[in-house]
Amino acid sequence: MQDNKGIPELGRHLWVIYLLSVILLSVIWYYQWMIGLLMTLFLAAAIYYSIQTVRRLQNETEEYISTLSHRVKRVGEEALLEMPIGILLYNEDYSIEWANPYMNRFAEEDTLVGSSLNRLADDLVSRVKENDDEIWFEIDGYQFQTTIKKDERLLYLFDRTKQSEIQTLYHNEQTVLAIIFLDNYEEITQNMDDTLKSQLNSKVTSVLNNWSNDYGIYLKRTSQDRFLAVTTKETLDKLEKSKFDILDQVRGLNAEQNIPVTLSIGVGVGNTTLPTLGELAQSSLDLALGRGGDQVTIKDDTGKVRFYGGRTNPMEKRTRVRARVISHALKELVKASDNVIIMGHKAPDMDSLGAAIGILNIARINGVEGYVVFDPDDVDTGVFRLVESLKEDEELWEDFIDPEESEALITSRSLVVVVDTHKPSMVANERLLNKSEYKVVIDHHRRAEEFIDNPTLVYMEPYASSTAELVTELLEYQPKNLKLKMLEATALLAGIIVDTKSFTLRTGSRTFDAASYLRSKGADTVLVQQFMKEDLDIYIKRSKLIERAEVYRDSLAISKGKPDEVYDGVLIAQAADTLLTMSGINASFVISERSDDRIGISARSLGEVNVQIIMEKMNGGGHLTNAATQIEDTTIDDAEALLKDILEEYFEGGETE
Repeated sequence: MQDNKGIPELGRHLWVIYLLSVILLSVIWYYQWMIGLLMTLFLAAAIYYSIQTVRRLQNETEEYISTLSHRVKRVGEEALLEMPIGILLYNEDYSIEWANPYMNRFAEEDTLVGSSLNRLADDLVSRVKENDDEIWFEIDGYQFQTTIKKDERLLYLFDRTKQSEIQTLYHNEQTVLAIIFLDNYEEITQNMDDTLKSQLNSKVTSVLNNWSNDYGIYLKRTSQDRFLAVTTKETLDKLEKSKFDILDQVRGLNAEQNIPVTLSIGVGVGNTTLPTLGELAQSSLDLALGRGGDQVTIKDDTGKVRFYGGRTNPMEKRTRVRARVISHALKELVKASDNVIIMGHKAPDMDSLGAAIGILNIARINGVEGYVVFDPDDVDTGVFRLVESLKEDEELWEDFIDPEESEALITSRSLVVVVDTHKPSMVANERLLNKSEYKVVIDHHRRAEEFIDNPTLVYMEPYASSTAELVTELLEYQPKNLKLKMLEATALLAGIIVDTKSFTLRTGSRTFDAASYLRSKGADTVLVQQFMKEDLDIYIKRSKLIERAEVYRDSLAISKGKPDEVYDGVLIAQAADTLLTMSGINASFVISERSDDRIGISARSLGEVNVQIIMEKMNGGGHLTNAATQIEDTTIDDAEALLKDILEEYFEGGETE
């Protein structure tokens, strides 16, 4: 393409040459007029030729520019009308004023002109009004990426259907690894003869093979109680829609063959390498087993976790061998530490305090100083009488320190023991977790996604009645000269009694063994009842809260506290417990305002409804029969509406996350 700026530039250069030539001719004429005459004639001819050449070039350039402008205009018109890109102009009322032929293909009549933008997509007008410069929507199966020019009221629509199909294909074909574990295979087969064991293996393998064939999953048995499964993200989506019905199928073998076997599945998914997927799958399986088994845990490469199943009570399968091993390991850690810092959860209950006192005794019997982190300003009414009794024992009470004091005592070689919780956000002083290399977690709750980083020793048994029960068993394997004070043994027994509702819920044979051991150490059941007594005004307040209960879905009791009235966490938990004793009630939920401006929900069930799953949906947690949550920035009515939505999903969807 020629440069039209070159012609004037060439002319300017020629006139400079002519001027210099005239000056030179003047000098020649002065000295040699004959030569000057010849040179003048030559210069005149050159000037004439140059002018003609410049005019010719200028005419050619103007003609070229005129032709090019016509071509550009023609190409622009053809692009506007013929290119496979949608172009729409709309008015202030978001009605289409003009559409190129490409977009008119999507009109029911001949043109889109005069139609609302919502003709293309139901919510297109509202989305165009937003501040986004780009939106995606679908028209007749086509995926469009739309660029918005609000000042010109102009839309450019680019067909991205093929791109969307490729993205969908990429999503569907991502590799997914899963590890399948038979929760209690070792326990149920240890007394079986070879024939029965073979029948069990055959039955379980048959169920899993049929399931894998139905969904197109590659399944390989890697050991007696473990399988490896390889599938795709598309198949995983189908499994999630089915709520992993394989859990029900294997659990159903108990009814058919009297074989109490359940599955736990850990799944790793994401856009990452195969070794990382394997690590995610193993981590997911550990989390599922830590929550009691009989469930599926899915973890992706972003760390997001989803749960399915877990609707049955975990079977008690711990042995005294494990308790002895944990007790011995804890003893060695205590002996190797500078001191032992013990802490439970915020607003400690009977179980948390009792377990902390038990660990304090383990530190003492091994000759190491121990301290219990306790905030006197964070005490619920349910433990007030126990705390007052502890204060009367000066020797015991001097080992209770406030959170600030604990930071002055801790060293890098201190042993931090966390009891009755495993969530960093719930401990009495979270900063302590980062000040020591050695941490022990002892808890009876099902494991949640949030967990203390890099613990040295973990003793989590979700089938146990209470943390006090676990600590009592650990005490049994400490040195024989261990002596518990009556108050210390009573505090441990109180933790068991409160968490089991006086041995009526989550109670196994080991629970009674632990209680028997504590009684032999002087635990006073009458004193436990003294600790559990309540004031008359609290009883009346709880009764009024129960009076406000309504029955939902025939067997669920939901009670709401009065707006702007603060209720103690223990009080709403007791109200939920009381509602559960009513005829026809399988689960209860009590909602109220808390002193920290959050909305608290306490949930209880008899086992048919997994309240842990329901509370986890509301960022809470707990046990299958005992759970709770606290919600920020909401109202009682909104919390109730959210709870009912989750309950509807729970019952309508069968197995839930």
